[in-house]
Amino acid sequence: MKKIVVLSGAGISAESGLATFRDSGGLWEGHDVMEVASIEGWRRNPSVVLDFYNKRRKQAAQAQPNEAHLAVARLEKKFDVVVITQNVDNLHEKAGSTKVIHLHGELNKARSSIDESLIYDIKDREIHIGDKCGKGSQLRPHIVWFGEMVPMMEIAAAESAEADIYLVIGTSLVVYPAAGLLDYVPVDSPIYVINPERTQVPARRDVRYITEKAAKGTSELVEQMLN
Repeated sequence: MKKIVVLSGAGISAESGLATFRDSGGLWEGHDVMEVASIEGWRRNPSVVLDFYNKRRKQAAQAQPNEAHLAVARLEKKFDVVVITQNVDNLHEKAGSTKVIHLHGELNKARSSIDESLIYDIKDREIHIGDKCGKGSQLRPHIVWFGEMVPMMEIAAAESAEADIYLVIGTSLVVYPAAGLLDYVPVDSPIYVINPERTQVPARRDVRYITEKAAKGTSELVEQMLN
């Protein structure tokens, strides 16, 4: 069974109504990005950060997968599929994908602020100042912020190195280290890039561009692959 690895970005979730901060001039729902998405912002004002993610968690819980998420899940009928997502929502899981690696964390989880291995599934519940982990420290969103390591990168790189086919959906490939995953894809494995704007991929032999939004481009490609 051939292995397909999918790298998805904000563009796939935008069509489900989840705003991306890159489309809003550096302001994310009225906040400076570094205020709510950096370790420094957390240390400065944890209550602002918690409130921001509480709202995003509720928003994401109500969002539904779109045709792109559903199409990726359908690939499992014929292929071994691993999804590597830069998104913190769970729309790939809602659509039915069974192997999903979250590079930047998950909105529906909380974790200890002193022990990153202590992770709790909170679904759509809020986190408040005073909510503690089992070791007595403040709970924080299970999100990888600017200024923090990306703990799932090694696993994602290993999966990318085993891809027979690589799909890049809804990402501009300007955010590192995620963009560097393409360097691990075998040179004889085709890469399909689905994005409205043509995205520059590191020089290789076989890159196929589909300049469409995620839902249209992905569903059309998947139908071809399954047929």
